[in-house]
Amino acid sequence: MNKAGIVEKVQEVLGGTKVQAEQAVDVVIDSIVGSLKRNEEVSIAGLGIFSTKKRNAREARNPRTGETVHVKEMMVPKFRAAKALKDAVK
Repeated sequence: MNKAGIVEKVQEVLGGTKVQAEQAVDVVIDSIVGSLKRNEEVSIAGLGIFSTKKRNAREARNPRTGETVHVKEMMVPKFRAAKALKDAVK
């Protein structure tokens, strides 16, 4: 399933137009992304926890040339699945 599939499901449940359903999905996604940008944790009961993690600077290799490159430290997104989600997938 992709974003379009989620929009269709939201439209089926809420009614209205596809444009309204897409706006609702966009608001949810934008809220999660905005919170992560502010380094805040997003917890959705039954689904899991979205958070950010600091990845330290490191030396890496360019696989094409074999050249060593320096990778700066950065924040990366992280997701921990809730027990309910893990149990549902089993």
